[in-house]
Amino acid sequence: MEDNKVSELMQFIGRSYKGCTENDRMHGEGEYTFPTNTKYVGEMKDGMFHGKGMLLFPNGIKYESIWEDGISKQGSFTFVDGLQYQENNWDYCDGNDRRFYSERCNGIRPAGESQMTYLHPPRPIPAGCYDCADGFYDPVTRVITSYSGGFVRSADDSEHEWIVRTCRKAWGDGGGPEKLVSVKVEQKSNIM
Repeated sequence: MEDNKVSELMQFIGRSYKGCTENDRMHGEGEYTFPTNTKYVGEMKDGMFHGKGMLLFPNGIKYESIWEDGISKQGSFTFVDGLQYQENNWDYCDGNDRRFYSERCNGIRPAGESQMTYLHPPRPIPAGCYDCADGFYDPVTRVITSYSGGFVRSADDSEHEWIVRTCRKAWGDGGGPEKLVSVKVEQKSNIM
């Protein structure tokens, strides 16, 4: 099979591959793209991830690893803001310290300029949607789209409930700081 036939097959199954092949399989250096736009860039052997390679997620997270026959043997996980996961002595977001990594590196912002996401200022959320870290979630269609507008996935009932319960919602939609202010005003008037 020629390299372009491998590419045609990948497109047919919603994936893509750019790179070397041997015996009709991915082999050598290459870039494999999943339907979610997650990419593997690195070495392949006999159609599997093998050798040095990294997974690059659409939200900017990366996982670098040494792979053997498609299985990660030793790797490191780096978040979008540069924080690198450590299996031992992990003290980030452990319940005692809820700061973002950038706040740990650069200090906490002054009062009135609170940091709500790892980005400051946070990206604007489309009306009626939630920012669920993989992109924006529309609870009406139950679809998550990437920040650039591409389809990521459809949410099942469990994910829908989690997003609606825990994620940031666009302002003016009954969520966010506006809701908190109105609740505090109502509580004060009930006390008086």
